[in-house]
Amino acid sequence: MTGFVSFVSSGPGDPELLTVKAVKRLETADVILFDDLSSGPILDLARADADLIGVGKRAGRPSPKQDHVSRTLVEYAEAGLQVVRLKSGDSGMFGRLEEEITALREAGIPFDIVPGVTSASAAAAVAGIPLTRRLTARRVQFITGADVTGDLPPDVNMAALADPLATTVVYMGKRTFAGLAARLIEHGLPADTPAMLAEAVSTPAQRVERYTISTLAKHLEATETSTPALIFYGPLAEQEG
Repeated sequence: MTGFVSFVSSGPGDPELLTVKAVKRLETADVILFDDLSSGPILDLARADADLIGVGKRAGRPSPKQDHVSRTLVEYAEAGLQVVRLKSGDSGMFGRLEEEITALREAGIPFDIVPGVTSASAAAAVAGIPLTRRLTARRVQFITGADVTGDLPPDVNMAALADPLATTVVYMGKRTFAGLAARLIEHGLPADTPAMLAEAVSTPAQRVERYTISTLAKHLEATETSTPALIFYGPLAEQEG
């Protein structure tokens, strides 16, 4: 009997931001493969006898290879188990969901995807700002600040990223933002464009600080931390929460 895999989005860390469907999947799973940022109190919702397996990937740290994670999902499902693949934020946002779905499809394993709160939405809520505004922020764009090598992707659309009427949210961008900011300024975005750094959103350690793109670039060049963070810039980043 083939099992089933649910890709469950854990949100940014606060268990109260989980969907009802996500909680139900956690409560009934035989085994849960979880990312680092999905651990902690969220795993308290698992069955007492569920197997909990950490498969998280963090920059600069030893991490399970993606093919190993995909193979493990297939093996547990082929054993007839109910499997939850617990991913931080929303599982479809800047993760490896596609690789894992492909492995399941090739093995004939049924699955579903439980969407969740992405950290950009949670950070905006913490800061007390919307992500759009009718006249000054008519567009919102989410980008990754790092490709598979850890560097700023070389093919980013700088015209779009330097749009002064867009709210831009950079995921995984602390190490590369100084370079991005320099390119934004070269493409016409004013150096005093408001920016916001949101760290450890929806956890007890959360912190939101406001800068300009220029001062934030200098701050991040002088500061090295492993705290997960998002960077916002654009016309809404200056709004006080």
